[in-house]
Amino acid sequence: MRYTIPASLKEEHKGLHENLESFTKLPGKTGIAAKEVANMLHPHFIKEEEFALPPLGLLVSLAKGQASGDMKGTIAMTDKLKEDWQQMLNEHQQIVGSLEKLRNAAIEEQYPEVVRSIESLKLHAKTVEEVTYPTAILIGEYLKMKFNH
Repeated sequence: MRYTIPASLKEEHKGLHENLESFTKLPGKTGIAAKEVANMLHPHFIKEEEFALPPLGLLVSLAKGQASGDMKGTIAMTDKLKEDWQQMLNEHQQIVGSLEKLRNAAIEEQYPEVVRSIESLKLHAKTVEEVTYPTAILIGEYLKMKFNH
């Protein structure tokens, strides 16, 4: 089965990445700090898109009671997320720390659009911690019960 990340989440990641990428081109401390955040965020987003977000593509089918055996492959992804959950949260803390440096530079150098974007990134991280990761893990646990895995 092909696991598809929900389009809304894929677009959100794309937009956050594009905004941050544009900030790396700014001069001064802001551009330098944005590059630091981007260097941390990019590999983290890759991991999320590899094993944390694809299980969410099953939510609509599962909510409709349409579980099928070809969904069993999701269990490996959610087990990986469960195993790496604390590491992913630690990465969030590091990213948020870098975002604070970026925020301070943007305030000092008067880039209000950067400050607004940082708040969006921080909210995204909080949503992922409180909703996305736990939901993906629950999908895997549900599939294990459903298929006696």
